[in-house]
Amino acid sequence: MQYSTQMTLTEVEASFQAPQSGDLGDERSLAAAAWAMAKHGALATLSQPESSLLAVSGLVEPPSRVAGLVELVRGGDDPLGAAFARVRPAPQRRLLGATYTPPEIVSAMVAWIAAHHRPSRVVDPGTGSARFLLAAGRAFPDAALVGVEIDPLAALIARANLTAAGLDHRSRIVVADYRTADIGDGVGSTAFVGNPPYVRHHQIEPEGKKWLAERAARLGLRANGLAGLHAHFLVATALRVRRGDVGSFVTSAEWLDVNYGQLLRELIANQLGGVSIHLVAPEANPFSDAATTAAVTCFEVGTSRSSIRLKRVPDTAGLRALDDGVRLSRKRLCKEPRWTPLLDGTPKPPDGYVELGELCRVHRGAVTGANKTWITDPSNPALPPAVLFPAITRARELFDAPNGVLSTARNLQAVIDLPADLDLLDKADRARIESFLRAARRGGVQTGYVARHRNPWWRVRLKEPAPILATYMARRPPAFVRNTAAARHVNVAHGIYPREGMSTSALDALASALRVAAPAAVGRTYAGGLVKFEPSEMARIYVPDPEALEAMAA
Repeated sequence: MQYSTQMTLTEVEASFQAPQSGDLGDERSLAAAAWAMAKHGALATLSQPESSLLAVSGLVEPPSRVAGLVELVRGGDDPLGAAFARVRPAPQRRLLGATYTPPEIVSAMVAWIAAHHRPSRVVDPGTGSARFLLAAGRAFPDAALVGVEIDPLAALIARANLTAAGLDHRSRIVVADYRTADIGDGVGSTAFVGNPPYVRHHQIEPEGKKWLAERAARLGLRANGLAGLHAHFLVATALRVRRGDVGSFVTSAEWLDVNYGQLLRELIANQLGGVSIHLVAPEANPFSDAATTAAVTCFEVGTSRSSIRLKRVPDTAGLRALDDGVRLSRKRLCKEPRWTPLLDGTPKPPDGYVELGELCRVHRGAVTGANKTWITDPSNPALPPAVLFPAITRARELFDAPNGVLSTARNLQAVIDLPADLDLLDKADRARIESFLRAARRGGVQTGYVARHRNPWWRVRLKEPAPILATYMARRPPAFVRNTAAARHVNVAHGIYPREGMSTSALDALASALRVAAPAAVGRTYAGGLVKFEPSEMARIYVPDPEALEAMAA
C-alpha cells in the first residue's frame, strides 16, 4: 500500500536525479553526503530502497565537507533537509506529502510534551529529516527514538542527522508506510509527535481508502472517502496508542470544519484524548513551501479532563504556550459539526437578529459538468433562445455589480438548459438541439462524471432566479447582490431564496444587512486567507428579523 496512485517507492528510486554539482545540488550528492555522515554510526544498517539509492549514487563525500555538515546539525541547523527541499521538485514532494516543519513549530510541540510528560519512546510517523526526533532526543535524554519514513532519500537524511547529533545509538528509522509499519510496542509511555503527510484524498489509492474505512470501523467510527492522508495517520495512531501515551501533531486545519473531519473530531474528543488545539492564522503562511493552514493538536490518551482548549493564534510565535485557549466540554464538541466558530467562543445573536437560514434557503448554483459545452453566448444562433438562460458564471460578475445590484443581464453569458423531454420542442428547435447534442457526444460530454449522474445527461437543471446572489469563496468577504435582472447562477455562487414572501424593499434591506455582516461572517478558512462558505455556513449569518427588515425598508 502506497500513499499515492501517482508515485510508488520504485518510482521514487527511478526518479533519483543525475548529479549536476558536488555541493548538495542534486539528489545523488545529497544521498552521498547523508551516507557519509551516517555510515559509521548505529544507524548504518539500511533498508533495501536506501541501499538502491546509494548504489546508483556512487559518489564519495570529502571528509572536510562532512565535518562541516555535522557541525551545522549539532548547532541546530538542518542543511540536508534544506537541500532536500531545494533539489526535490515541489510536485514530487507533494505526492508523498513532504512538507518539512519550521523549527518554531517543532520546538513548541516538543516543549508541550516535555512540560507534562517524560516518555520512554518518541515516534514520528513521517519523520522527513528527523526535525522532531532531533528536538525530542535533546528534550528526553533517555527516550528511544523511532522515525517512520516512506521516502528512502529522506530516510537517509534522517539517519545522517540523528548520527551527527549523537542520537543514533537510541534511534531507529523504519522505511515504510506508517499505516502498516512495524514500530514495536515499546516499554512505558510513547509520545507521538510530527507532521503527518498532507496528501489530498484524490491522490490516495483505493486500497488506502479501504484501509481507512476498515480501521475506523475498528474504532467504532465512520470514515469519509474525502479524508486526506493526515486522517489515515491519526487513525493509525489511535490504533497503536495505550493509556498514558501522549502526542502532538500539526496538520492542515480543514478537519475542524469539513464533513470528512467528523472522523478526526471524534478521534480527538474521545480515543486520543485531545487536550488543546491551536489554529494558526492562515494568512501567516506557516509552511513556506506549501499553501496550507496549520492546526497543532495536543493529546493525552486516557485523560480525565472533561474539556479541550481551543485557540486561534496570529502566527507561529503564538504557539509557545499550547495549554491555553477557550475551554469547551468534550460532550459539546462531539455534537458540534464545526469547531472553528468555537475558537473565539460562541457568539449570541444581538437582540432583534436571527440566522439567515430562518428566513431564507441558501442553495449552491447548478454544476454543468462541462462549462465549455454548456456556457455560451446568449445570442448563439445555433440554439433556440428558449434554452439560453443568462447566468452568473464568474464570481467577478457579482463583485463588480454596481452598488450591490445586478440590474441587467446584458453582459452575462448564458447557460444551455435543455428540457428532459425533447419531444416538447417544435421541429425546427428540435433539429438545432439534436445537432448540438451530436457535437457534445463527439466531445464525450455524456461520459463525464456529472453527466453520467444526470437523467437525462443533457439537463443542467438551473434553479429559478434567486432574489439575492452571493459569492462564496474568495480572499475577501462574500458579495451579496440583489438580482433584479433575474439571472440564473451556476456553482460559482449561492442563491438566497426567502422561505416566505418578502417585499422588494425588504429584500433590498436584507441584501444590505448581509453586506454589513459579511466582514465578520465565519466560513472555512484555507491557506493564504481564502475563505469558503458552504450553504449551511452562510445560513448561520445573523441578520435583522422580519420586523426589523420591514422597518428598515419603510
